[in-house]
Amino acid sequence: MRLFVSVDLPDDLADAVAAVQDEFRDASGLNFVDPGQAHVTLKFLGDVDDSRESELADALESAVGAASTDAGSVGPFDAVLAGLGVFPDLDYISVVWLGVEEGSEELTALHDAVEHEFVQERGFDPEDHEFTPHVTLARMEHAGGKEHVQDVVRSQHPEVGTMRVTEVRLTESHLTSEGPEYETVHAVEL
Repeated sequence: MRLFVSVDLPDDLADAVAAVQDEFRDASGLNFVDPGQAHVTLKFLGDVDDSRESELADALESAVGAASTDAGSVGPFDAVLAGLGVFPDLDYISVVWLGVEEGSEELTALHDAVEHEFVQERGFDPEDHEFTPHVTLARMEHAGGKEHVQDVVRSQHPEVGTMRVTEVRLTESHLTSEGPEYETVHAVEL
């Protein structure tokens, strides 16, 4: 199983995400994410043996529980999706993303709890970069449209909307010829 831990966007924000993606349609080299599957990735786990599914569901329960009992406890919260950015930087773009203006502290607390549980307790590799809460809009396959992407990111600040975050999911990614399809393996309420 190819797994990651996510906070999924509600279906009613898919059109707004698609509208932001439309600003980049003239940029060659971009591979767009299905807006109906938009999410914030808290941790990518990669290929995991099916036999670990129950263990990882328990790990997610523990991580969310830890985030809920730490100082400033993370319960259900609102996240405001707005602004644009890229990874790693505007000179070399690999990912174009939508930012999180409000709710980023809570998402970071959830990420930190998930990172601790899955790395320290379950043996997964630690992240090799600082966590930035975001929704991936597109991946850049080649730099043909780099200048257009740079212009849009520098000049626009779209406000997609607010979502109520009430759960964290262990998600399986099925790779298909049409792109990845996601399936919730386990969900934990905040």
